[in-house]
Amino acid sequence: MSLSRHALVTGGSSGIGAAVARRLAAAGHTVTICGRDPEKLDRTAAELSGHGVPVAVLTADVSDPQQVRGLVGRAVEANGPIGILVNNAGRNGGGRTAELTDELWREVLGTNLDSVFYVTREVLARGGIDKVDHGRIINIASTAGKQGVLLAAPYSASKHGVVGFTKAVGKELASQGIAMNAVCPGYVETPMASRVRQAYAQAWETTEAEVLTAFEAKIPLGRYSTADEVASLVEYLTTEGAASITAQALNVCGGLGNF
Repeated sequence: MSLSRHALVTGGSSGIGAAVARRLAAAGHTVTICGRDPEKLDRTAAELSGHGVPVAVLTADVSDPQQVRGLVGRAVEANGPIGILVNNAGRNGGGRTAELTDELWREVLGTNLDSVFYVTREVLARGGIDKVDHGRIINIASTAGKQGVLLAAPYSASKHGVVGFTKAVGKELASQGIAMNAVCPGYVETPMASRVRQAYAQAWETTEAEVLTAFEAKIPLGRYSTADEVASLVEYLTTEGAASITAQALNVCGGLGNF
């Protein structure tokens, strides 16, 4: 049985975030998507409106705690208490560690890890999730949050942080009936995936096509996962049947990691 709630999805304009928003809207949930590009958000919202559920679009930089406070307040004002939070906003970033700048390190950690803390804290404090039946928080981490990734120290460190945060806070919230989990994609074909391949091609002095071949060779399934495959696990974790799953980090990776 499906229980309709208000879902807030950060980074909801494209890729995994947009796929999650589509899945949740199709399941009958009210959806608020946020991001930094109003035009992309509006295009995604127009698509979601076809599911016949209320959709709100909000712009915010979730690495800024002041903007996060405004975001959650506006989301609650638009669509009511938040029952599902999907912390999806993220970015890639890396290179040879000796050449990494302070700015890149801070930007990757701020976008990928700090934002998860800021939005989760605000939703717990003022988003009303404690008053909603079957509250759910799902953090999009990565298999890079379970193992080191070559030439991606900032990204890998940030995603390890998301996994650790999820496991700790998931235990804290269990007694309140709020389940919190991390979903860990491997290689997923999204706009960010193309940027990652371009960066490796430059670092390795090869072509993006050759990088893709090398990455696919590491995946037992032999292909990238799709954003919708990741979103399907997120959707499942919002259901009543997933109530006993909490403080976990679950892979969607075609067998890339079995840990």
